[in-house]
Amino acid sequence: MSYKAEYIWIDGTEPTAKLRSKTKILADGAEPPVWGFDGSSTGQAEGHASDLVLKPVASYPDPLRGGAHRLVLCEVFTTDDRPHASNTRALLRPPAEKYAAQEPVFGIEQEYTFFDGARPLGFPEGGFPAPQGGYYCGVGADEIFGREIVERHLDNCLAAGLGISGINAEVMPGQWEFQVGPLAPLEVSDQLWVARWLLYRTAEEHGVSATLDPKPAKGDWNGAGAHTNFSTRAMREGYDAIVAACEALGKGDKPAEHIRRYGAGVEARLTGAHETAPWNEYSYGVSDRGASVRIPWQVEVDKKGYIEDRRPNANIDPYVVTRLLVETCCAELEALDLV
Repeated sequence: MSYKAEYIWIDGTEPTAKLRSKTKILADGAEPPVWGFDGSSTGQAEGHASDLVLKPVASYPDPLRGGAHRLVLCEVFTTDDRPHASNTRALLRPPAEKYAAQEPVFGIEQEYTFFDGARPLGFPEGGFPAPQGGYYCGVGADEIFGREIVERHLDNCLAAGLGISGINAEVMPGQWEFQVGPLAPLEVSDQLWVARWLLYRTAEEHGVSATLDPKPAKGDWNGAGAHTNFSTRAMREGYDAIVAACEALGKGDKPAEHIRRYGAGVEARLTGAHETAPWNEYSYGVSDRGASVRIPWQVEVDKKGYIEDRRPNANIDPYVVTRLLVETCCAELEALDLV
């Protein structure tokens, strides 16, 4: 007897990496071994030295094939056992371990847009639908497009054992969101990538594509983000740590450093309109969706909780964003003895 292991990895496509996968047949009970692939076809190697290595780091039940079949998330290594330059997960591991005692936790809100050919699902051919307003969390065939795919994707994520905490329709036709977390940095990032892979595969079976483009429709339409909710144990226990984390994110060159790594095309989305702060200005505020970082109103009332970084694009690399937030905020809280 045997089972199918779908090896999933992140490629070297610039400026936004893509997911790749291929299937290996393994004997029942066998652990997924390391496996090679052609890096010259994924933007990760030259043809004269194209071999790269997939190292399994997480495994989940495969909801598409069912049975004993598995989804196997991998890191990419070179043949001399070094993390490949595109392997951003390897860069997250040291700070995640260093600050583990602070118990950093993330919840990421992944927005995305369905496309039917060259236009967003629900956009009429050669024109535009009614202005946004009724689509957010809407109901009815005149405002909601793609729900069957969304529900199937949710079921697939749950069957895979992913920490999906919710879904909702977003502000533009064909635009949706799912949330992953609360989970630790490596777990939330791993599971977001696998949830994305399942999104693409689920939509594929319906003849529809899904995109993480941060500005999928030009003009007076919201972009697509990946609002990142973050807390440490100290933040979940007291308000001083909440304020300190917000202040840390605005110090010195931190705003510019984060923005540069918050997803390709961030300037097109963070315009100061459509519930965003300008990409080149940092701000934080209570209940303010026009700020870079929002403190939810209930957090101010309770004097403890979490913050929401509203700057990350839908097309972020979650390994990068969680690393930046952990390094910036946890280092500041440690320096202030707020741990």
